[in-house]
Amino acid sequence: MSQPAYYLATVSDSIFLHPTGLAELKGLRSEVLFFKGTLDKLGVEPQVFRHGKFKSAIEPFLQDHMSDANREQIRSYIGSIWNHMVAGIAKERKMTEAEVQDMASRVLVTNAEAGVQYKLVDKLKYRDEVLELLKTKTEAEEIDKIEFVSIGQMSDVKDTRENKGKDKIAIVFAEGDIVDGEGDAGQVGSVEFSKAIRKARLDEKVKALVLRINSPGGSALASETIWREVMLTKKVKPVIVSMGNVAASGGYYIAAPADTIVASPTTITGSIGVFGLFFNAKEMVNKIGVTVDTVKTNPMADIMTSSRAVTAQEREIIQGEIERIYDNFITRVAEGRNMSKADVDSIAQGRVWSGVDAKRLGLVDLFGGLETAIEIAAKKAGLENYRLQSLPYQEDPFQKFMKDITGDSEAAVMQKALGESYRYYKQLDHLRSMKSYQARLPYEIELY
Repeated sequence: MSQPAYYLATVSDSIFLHPTGLAELKGLRSEVLFFKGTLDKLGVEPQVFRHGKFKSAIEPFLQDHMSDANREQIRSYIGSIWNHMVAGIAKERKMTEAEVQDMASRVLVTNAEAGVQYKLVDKLKYRDEVLELLKTKTEAEEIDKIEFVSIGQMSDVKDTRENKGKDKIAIVFAEGDIVDGEGDAGQVGSVEFSKAIRKARLDEKVKALVLRINSPGGSALASETIWREVMLTKKVKPVIVSMGNVAASGGYYIAAPADTIVASPTTITGSIGVFGLFFNAKEMVNKIGVTVDTVKTNPMADIMTSSRAVTAQEREIIQGEIERIYDNFITRVAEGRNMSKADVDSIAQGRVWSGVDAKRLGLVDLFGGLETAIEIAAKKAGLENYRLQSLPYQEDPFQKFMKDITGDSEAAVMQKALGESYRYYKQLDHLRSMKSYQARLPYEIELY
């Protein structure tokens, strides 16, 4: 039973574990991959522009270790998330937080028997024993008469609000990287997403909008485009944001105008900063005998080309754009959160925050899930009877979750094929999709 699985299990009435099973409670860690050594060997020079001392998205390409600022922010947000987990475990298992911390620090729980000894697990049971228990609790005649319901079947349960009244609350889902244009599956395309928000705004039956964000950000231009649609909608009807696991950088950009922002204590958010990353591959192509010659109509017609390093004049131009976009970003946040730009800048600089810290700093209003956001939207719109409408059309969250945990999703198949190397693939795939200036989370965050 892994740490995430155990944390989830603590909300149950009883926790059973296989007699020879394994359990773990050891704390969290965050690992960052660095590619500088690889780029040096290839002869590829990263050319970086950024605003924000914590905007560490480019560190893996410039260094072979974390900067002090990056280490500080990671220690802060994983510490916040871990403390929240510890508090939850302690509460549900009727322990003190100090006891849980001690167990993790000394790694006292490594197997099933230790799990029972330290009261993390109630009893050790084989599958047949659990089935017998369930038979008794459900008063089934036989084990094969127990009516089990899968997560997939649960997704077919009708919402109790369905077909209640003509008024609607629209839920617009922003899942994935924010990109320019239409976007592919698993991305938030500025064109399609803006169209969905606009549809909700113009529909007279839609009385409020809930924006569900689970995104590390992406294109600064696409984020601004979506921000505009959210802002226009806010002028005519309530807009409530529900943050998922991640709503950072561009993901926070599009959340900023909302009337209310709801997040989880463990949501990864903030990362208010901008960067640009370009590569000079001249040395690499020269190694294999390839040379580049250029004809230009104007002196800087090939600015940002990968066939040479940027000049001092070009660097000044690009950095100027980074500064302009950053100033625009903190202006949007300041306006949306009723803060001064100086106050926003002091907690921005690309720094990543946990939901707990984001609430303390005023970036988030309250804790809760999607249901909380829907309830707030209904209240602000003065609705008692209403229907829910999901935009744009997407796979049901339960069905998507089932695919992920059963290995049926495209990501799961790729992960199975690549194993540990999947982490590298994801990093490089994100790099491939980074065009123009980026307002995105520094890296793919995985807590173990």
